[in-house]
Amino acid sequence: MISHVSHALFISVPSVTRRLGNIGPNLLVKVSALPKSHNRFSNPTKQQLSFYSTARFMGSLPALKEPLEYPIVRRDDSVVDDYHGVKVADPYRWLEDPDAEEVKDFVQKQVKLTESVLQQCEAKDKLREKITKLFDHPRYDVPFKRGNKYFYNHNTGLQAQNVLYVQDSLEGEAEVLLDPNSLSVDGTVSLSTLSVSEDAKYLAYGISSSGSDWVTIKVMRVEDKSAEPDTLKWVKFSGISWTHDSKGFFYSRYPAPKEEGNIDAGTETDSNLNQELYYHFLGTDQSEDILCWKDPENPKHFVGGGVTDDGKYLLLTIGESCDPVNKLYYCDMSSLPEGLEGFRKNNGLLPFVKLIDRFDAQYEPVANDGTVFTFLTNKDAPKYKLVRVDLKEPSNWIDVIPEAEKDVLESVHAVNNNQMIVSYLSDVKYVLQIRDLETGSLLHQLPIDIGSVFGISARREDSVAFIGFTSFLTPGIIYQCNLGSEVPDMKIFREISVPGFDRSDYEVTQVFVPSKDGTKIPMFIVGRKNVNLDGSHPCLLYGYGGFNISLTPTFSVSRIILTRHLGAFYCVANTRGGGEYGEEWHKAGSLSKKQNVFDDFISAAEYLISAGYTQSGKLCIEGGSNGGLLIGACINQRPDLFGCALAHVGVMDMLRFHKFTVGHAWTSDYGCSDKEEEFHWLIKYSPLHNVRRPWEQHPDQALQYPPTMLLTADHDDRVVPLHSLKLLATMQYVLCTSLEKSPQTNPIIGRIECKAGHGAGRPTQKMIDEAADRYGFMAKMLDASWID
Repeated sequence: MISHVSHALFISVPSVTRRLGNIGPNLLVKVSALPKSHNRFSNPTKQQLSFYSTARFMGSLPALKEPLEYPIVRRDDSVVDDYHGVKVADPYRWLEDPDAEEVKDFVQKQVKLTESVLQQCEAKDKLREKITKLFDHPRYDVPFKRGNKYFYNHNTGLQAQNVLYVQDSLEGEAEVLLDPNSLSVDGTVSLSTLSVSEDAKYLAYGISSSGSDWVTIKVMRVEDKSAEPDTLKWVKFSGISWTHDSKGFFYSRYPAPKEEGNIDAGTETDSNLNQELYYHFLGTDQSEDILCWKDPENPKHFVGGGVTDDGKYLLLTIGESCDPVNKLYYCDMSSLPEGLEGFRKNNGLLPFVKLIDRFDAQYEPVANDGTVFTFLTNKDAPKYKLVRVDLKEPSNWIDVIPEAEKDVLESVHAVNNNQMIVSYLSDVKYVLQIRDLETGSLLHQLPIDIGSVFGISARREDSVAFIGFTSFLTPGIIYQCNLGSEVPDMKIFREISVPGFDRSDYEVTQVFVPSKDGTKIPMFIVGRKNVNLDGSHPCLLYGYGGFNISLTPTFSVSRIILTRHLGAFYCVANTRGGGEYGEEWHKAGSLSKKQNVFDDFISAAEYLISAGYTQSGKLCIEGGSNGGLLIGACINQRPDLFGCALAHVGVMDMLRFHKFTVGHAWTSDYGCSDKEEEFHWLIKYSPLHNVRRPWEQHPDQALQYPPTMLLTADHDDRVVPLHSLKLLATMQYVLCTSLEKSPQTNPIIGRIECKAGHGAGRPTQKMIDEAADRYGFMAKMLDASWID
């Protein structure tokens, strides 16, 4: 498994993900880690306040030139749903239709409003200039080997998309194999996944347009870089796994829509159902692909197929949601009488054997020796363990590495024939070890700094491994680890250097903040050294809190610029709901316990104020996707606590999220309004349904909502834009336009990006522009002074 970490300036991304195919509402961004499919199995998220002033919210905000004139938006009061006897109005249901002219008009008016605000944000242009300058540096990801060749992604600095290179040896000259920048004029076509055949003759790669999750797979010859005719459409949440004869590969896809030619892929909102596993023979039309697995009785299931390192077995992984649980079947391809070719003659599915046929735990394959398989699992081990089973004795499972008492077993890679590189997460910091593959015994501890491992590239036969590392103050280091020596030799293979950045000017602190119920919540605080904690400094607090996703230290150009030029602190709260301490930590912030996540984040904010890092009027909160939900819920629950809010592509309508694209998979974390008990969980915190006028709730205090920017994009088919649009219309109506003279003077605006999706594949310039806009808005709203 490859862990994805961002070296980009965009939202912090989860650096650990354990779910099939990244189907959760986690915010994926431009990453320098390899697309997942090069991996061997290709398998498809309280302290009391000592001081704060509410007066700031009514008068001391840096004034905009003139009061905002919000668009008058139609409300359809006839739309009322009955949830188990509770009537819930949905007056902006019409905003769910992305093709309606009225919706397009709404979007254009919101764009114009937001532009009028951003024009008054003086720091925006300075931020864009500084971010562009600092971001203009060479970046590399972890190389991987196939056959006798090495492959890696590289960006010279401001290229829209990373470029894929190939070289015959580590010392040989690197050549461009595939440049996604040549696929579109504006850089909005990206390389989303890739897989090289075992003999390194062919590259199969998936491209995505405008940030959509939809992928089109194409094939090229590596030697002469010539394109093959193969084109596979309607692929989503899929790996690419070659058979060892290089005749073709396995992949997953959805049925083509009935009106295929009239669809702008990525803007539709229909549920993704009936994913199937196929095998594609090179040089044939997609219509001739072999259907290997389908399950029409379970249309919401996700399926992925991966070939084992020995080329003998096809492993079928089946998921039902975003929970870290899966079924696992296998097919011995060597026992097929006529091989896969034989299935071109009939309509039968492959003869899979069911090794795990229940959704009670996760089973992630690590290695196999014949019929003996090793798996990473959370079966009776919420912090994960390594187990082994012989297919000949499927009821006899043996622990190889037992569950640790505190640390989470994050990943395991079989290397150097009989060894493995083991990664632990210890208080949100990575620990790397070399262990014996057969016995699990510890052989060596690998020396790494406090930070995150964003990629481990090595296979069973490799004696050299490449390890990617980053931290809040480390842009990126790729280590070359020689496992053949008596003591593993760790040397720097490549180091990413950011001109003008001096890590010695900054420091990182980790604190453990008591939440409302006393649970200690880890939080990282990044800032300049020797800053007087007098409460006067701007502060950016980021959170996620869901889907077993861990937020670990990563480098961010834009956040470093905030600390340098705005004197800000940048903080990451590791709330419950994530994977930082295993499955128990995840479940403590899910379903009926989702409120714990909001309590944790609010407690982190209160700590920053009480400890003197900032004050409420200087505190901006930010989150994306599930983290956007976090921001939406927190400004509803504590509008007095924050000076600004940035919510990216958030899940805001908790009663209807399951009806769109892949939202049905998120019910494992949220629950579903179709069930009465779960409806009552959701209605309590759903951002869309809990917008209240704080001045009416607390008439003795001069309260209003903090300045808020909701960000979304027109091709986001993960968390569809309707979430942000409906919340935007609701907030503007309830707080700003429904009263003759509203006390809400802080702006409520939306930034709606065109030709972009949930985050992945966004070109560099779009990322720079968005970062400048949102942090320029933050600087204006927090009255942060520019420091040269």
